[in-house]
Amino acid sequence: MTDHRSTATFSGRTRQPGTEFWTPQLWGILIVLGGALCLDALDVSMVGVALPSIRTAMGLSTASLQWIVSGYVLGYGGLLLLGGRAADLLGRRRMFLLALSVFAVVSLLGGLVSSPALLIGARFIKGVAAAFTAPAGMSLLTTTFPEGPMRNRAFSVYSAFGASGFSLGLVLSGLLTGISWRWTLLAPAPAALVVLVGAMLLIPRGERASRAGRRFDLPGAATATAAMLLLVYTVVQAQQAGWGSPRTIGSFAGVAVLLSAFSLIERRSQDPLVPLAVFRSGTLRRANAGAVTLFGTYVSFQFLITQYLQSLSHWSALSTALAFLPAGVVVAVLSLRMGGLIGRFGPARLAAVAFVCLVTAYAVFLRAGVSPDYPSVMLPAVILIGLAFGLGFSSLSVAATTGVPDAEQGLAASLFQTSFQVGGAVVLAVVTAVVDAGGANRVISPTATLSAYRPALMLITIVAAGGMLVALSGIRRRNQSPVTGPVTPPDSMLELTAAQRVP
Repeated sequence: MTDHRSTATFSGRTRQPGTEFWTPQLWGILIVLGGALCLDALDVSMVGVALPSIRTAMGLSTASLQWIVSGYVLGYGGLLLLGGRAADLLGRRRMFLLALSVFAVVSLLGGLVSSPALLIGARFIKGVAAAFTAPAGMSLLTTTFPEGPMRNRAFSVYSAFGASGFSLGLVLSGLLTGISWRWTLLAPAPAALVVLVGAMLLIPRGERASRAGRRFDLPGAATATAAMLLLVYTVVQAQQAGWGSPRTIGSFAGVAVLLSAFSLIERRSQDPLVPLAVFRSGTLRRANAGAVTLFGTYVSFQFLITQYLQSLSHWSALSTALAFLPAGVVVAVLSLRMGGLIGRFGPARLAAVAFVCLVTAYAVFLRAGVSPDYPSVMLPAVILIGLAFGLGFSSLSVAATTGVPDAEQGLAASLFQTSFQVGGAVVLAVVTAVVDAGGANRVISPTATLSAYRPALMLITIVAAGGMLVALSGIRRRNQSPVTGPVTPPDSMLELTAAQRVP
């Protein structure tokens, strides 16, 4: 059989192994896909800074406020597996355009609603749209740029767009929140429209859906989606219902039943939604575990620090945004060099360094007092977080998609991004529960409030340390099994998928 990776003409150029020439169309596609990632980062950073203003305007408690974040993550993380498989089977360009259109419309509606329930509902639908946009966009990138230096460079530029969106979102949110927090929700709508028009013009129609001889695994999709939704919902609600309550225990039991049913369905399906053999890949497992801890701890850290700066220390929204800005600048600058760094050191080593930076950053912030010490505490922590994301996102993305055939790139992308979003929801929910248990909503003294935050900060640091240990194990395994030459990793998804389908 002819290797389609060496002869495909997708994106208007012949993809020969080792070819480094990028046509204007390739750059255009990368800019559009990076623009979609920029939108996601823009939304996260803008909403994060605006949370205290939303809380005041709508009279929300800490537990209710986190649903502004968790509602989005619930839709995003719950349907990513479905979104990734839909991209593989129904067409990546088609799903990308459709989901991006919904994202733009719901961004507009979310900024106009007047009740907390409608706002959370709009955030949930927006997350659902992102669940289809993200894997389609990432798989379009990995099927456009072949594995190796070209893909590493593409991920480097792609990550820079995400960092730029995060930095721009911080500045815009600080400025717009001063006018009205609603503008932070409305701003992504015109940006999404621009990306949508660019995608329609630049992403070629020649990409075909891979449905020939394959069926869409509806039972698997239904059970996987239900399990992810119930898991995220249960963890988020557990702090209100009680972790040991019959409701919470029953919900976790329901998640276990759904996952067991999903496993049984996938083992018997001729065209499974998720071939279970992919989880034998140590590289993929480490990348997904890294995604859980990297994004989960950061979302939780940002949630706490915005409360710390604005509610406890009475910083303005703009001052809070500017406090986080150095992290985005570091990521943007570092991301442009990640292609060469990954080629020289490999994704495993860079991921390990990223987590060392992340743990150090959170440990540094544990020294914070009632009055923020920006030069000696906050700034070093923020810069280290920027280094962690700059090194970590690209290296984990490359590791998660290495050795994966084009037909399965949507699956690989959705697994990786599911880890990001579910990790964000679960860690944030647990951290919020720790803050509530410490009495942050009941105390008045700044010292007592800070004392309620410290256990949550310690938990964030411990979770990041767990991610660091997983990343370091990848280096140890590589050192024990040296590989020479540009070969496909022995635990690649290509081999595993084939093995899964042998009767």
